[in-house]
Amino acid sequence: MEALVEYAGPAQTGGPYARLTLNSSHNRNALSTTLVSQLHQGLRDASADAAARLVVLGHTGGTFCAGADLSEAGGGDPSGDRESGVAGRGGHLPLAGDGSPPSAYDMAVARAREMAALMRAIVSSPLPVIAAINGHVRAGGFGLVGACDIAVAGPRSTFALTEARIGVAPAIISLTLLPKLSARAAARYYLTGEKFDAGRAAEIGLITEAAEDVDAAVDKLVADIGRGSPQGLAASKALTTAAVLDGFDRDAERLAEESARLFVSDEAREGML
Repeated sequence: MEALVEYAGPAQTGGPYARLTLNSSHNRNALSTTLVSQLHQGLRDASADAAARLVVLGHTGGTFCAGADLSEAGGGDPSGDRESGVAGRGGHLPLAGDGSPPSAYDMAVARAREMAALMRAIVSSPLPVIAAINGHVRAGGFGLVGACDIAVAGPRSTFALTEARIGVAPAIISLTLLPKLSARAAARYYLTGEKFDAGRAAEIGLITEAAEDVDAAVDKLVADIGRGSPQGLAASKALTTAAVLDGFDRDAERLAEESARLFVSDEAREGML
């Protein structure tokens, strides 16, 4: 299987951390089934390594993550301006109970649920997760950034939530975004779709730090966090994520259904042309 997420444990990084690198630049690190599966596995591998105190989530290429890989649902090229989660296994769902193929709505719900599961895996990991970004972030990529405990972005980073322009909404990724963003900023960028840079992302709470040198900033954070004990880090992280996880329990299914309803609508289909 092609490695779309490169894993390096503490033995390879030479520090108290595991590094997960999104390496699917041919589709701008879109959230394909394979990439999502490998990202889940990487998180599990890091948690199982007694030498790992934290995880650094980075990327290759000029895009951190463009969001859904819509091609897996038979829907063309992932634009990075669309958000509905990820495709089901192999882009297909099991047949319905009556033996009929799943509807477009059923497939969209499944993609949104899988996106929620990925974000929750990051939030609920006992290891702190740092996003190291120096590229574009769109659509579901925002959900990954919001799920990380700390995020550092460099000068090549840009951010835009353009879902409303094509008839959908940043529904499922709101589970991790709204707890991070100020209310005024969320309204502005959800509604306008305007592009902003790392400095602005830090001002509104989307990221922790805008840095000229992302690697240097992340290295300092790794050194500081690496001084913590596993128990202390896990318990401290849990304090900061409890309310977010409550939000998943309360809202994830409703938002998955809302995401799917919008995604399969005539207005959205027209907007994606």
